[in-house]
Amino acid sequence: TIQVMSSKRLIIALDFKNIAEMSYFISNLDPKKCIVKVGLQLFIAEGPKVLDFLSQRDFEIFLDLKLHDIPNTVKKSVEEISQYNVKLTTIHLQGGQDMIQAANEAKGSTKILGVSLLTSLDESDIRKLYNNDFKKQFNNLINIAMETNIDGIVCSSQELELIQDPSLIKVVPGIRNQNSSDDQKRVMTSKEAYSKGADFIVVGRPITQAKDIEESIKDYS
Repeated sequence: TIQVMSSKRLIIALDFKNIAEMSYFISNLDPKKCIVKVGLQLFIAEGPKVLDFLSQRDFEIFLDLKLHDIPNTVKKSVEEISQYNVKLTTIHLQGGQDMIQAANEAKGSTKILGVSLLTSLDESDIRKLYNNDFKKQFNNLINIAMETNIDGIVCSSQELELIQDPSLIKVVPGIRNQNSSDDQKRVMTSKEAYSKGADFIVVGRPITQAKDIEESIKDYS
């Protein structure tokens, strides 16, 4: 199913304040070579018109809102999302089986990805939040995902090897080919992530803030 959906492996995070800021950047992108990710900031600023704007320019969209609410609310939200040209969207696995199932029922042709543990969290955060170790907590969430027939998982590159099910689409954020000092704690290069089984990687700042956008895209493709 992954091949059918897209031959593109690079997802570029459009971490911009508004359409005006974003439109200049996407004029440098080829929709045949990448998928674009719309996150919370841009979606709150512009609403669904950002999805129409990107669709009209032939971009496949990954809408990353990480839904986490009661099953009925998530179901209705996913129904709305599926009306747009959204190829991938995210929900939190921590919402539980009923919530995941509700999203599955409403998805149409949109693929549902479960967010496991945010890449900004590390072992000590997981201990404080769940009184559990990282690997056990991650495995708990993956087991829930597999029982609900979700389409895929968002996880950091370090957890790729813990996912045994080859049918799950694996989407990996926190990719850095150069050292950087930002808020991502669990990072890896694109080459390593692909070699460990990532189907798609998500890259934001290293491309959106690059001096040479075309070169940086080649670097991550």
